[in-house]
Amino acid sequence: MIRLLGFRLLQAAMVAILVGALTFLLMTLLPGDAAYRIAAGRYGYDMVNVAAAEAVRAELNLDQPAIWRFLAWMGDLLTLDLGKSLVSSIPVTEMVMHELESSVRLALGAVFMSFLIGPTLGIVAGLRPGGVLDKGLLLLSTVTRAIPHFVLGVILVLVFAVSLAILPSAGHGTWVHSVLPTLTLALGLAAVSSRIARDATEKIASSPFYAFGRLKGLGAVTVFMRHGLRNIGVPIVTYLGVQLVYLIEGVVVVETLFAWPGIGHGLVHAIVQRDIPMVQGTALAMGLLFVLLNTCVDLANHLIDPRRRDA
Repeated sequence: MIRLLGFRLLQAAMVAILVGALTFLLMTLLPGDAAYRIAAGRYGYDMVNVAAAEAVRAELNLDQPAIWRFLAWMGDLLTLDLGKSLVSSIPVTEMVMHELESSVRLALGAVFMSFLIGPTLGIVAGLRPGGVLDKGLLLLSTVTRAIPHFVLGVILVLVFAVSLAILPSAGHGTWVHSVLPTLTLALGLAAVSSRIARDATEKIASSPFYAFGRLKGLGAVTVFMRHGLRNIGVPIVTYLGVQLVYLIEGVVVVETLFAWPGIGHGLVHAIVQRDIPMVQGTALAMGLLFVLLNTCVDLANHLIDPRRRDA
């Protein structure tokens, strides 16, 4: 356990360095005048002229070598200071924490909803392999996983917001506004977790120890709860670490599509406005969040599977 936590801590440090370097490099390689974009973010495109862009360039020292600006950011990172937004002058940490709160609520809702849909249907299908539910679930999960986030989101908007008019198409305020973006993420996650749960259930249900439990006279529900559920949970929880990539990737697209004020939505705006400290801070938060969630997955596996604790 200590070795695992130490490895994850080292991984977090490497993520901080690589994310900071790559985002800074990619932002500096983008075409266009960064000073003009930043001035447009501050005053609006209609109010920007050459004088405003030059004033921003002089204020932010954008004419200095890029390497010095990057080293200054890395030095501030060592003191846990991510700097200030070049557009709003608000501390990056404050903005990222505000956006991260909205994204975490959306992501947790999607994971919870996907667990209700995917593994539940997968377990039922795995207990009766080759049945109607099993074949239908295979078709549905394949189609759903193949559809990109933005296409799936548009389909849900057309059905529930335009045709049925029972849910808002975008925005943020009440819990109703979170239904469609949460469902968009959850369906993609459930499409894969259902197959993982189905295959694991079929394997466990056909194993000798499971059959022995039935021979002892235990009922189907008792055998499943004692000998099946925990063994099925191990691959599902393990695959959750892989799903995190899908989730973090999907948050950027879904938040932009539904105008959800989360970290993905803020990242898109920061890139457009050439707000390098915001881009670096947002990408760093997403990278460290990925490491943290993977650590939680590893710890959960240690609790579920006794063999890992004995190893």
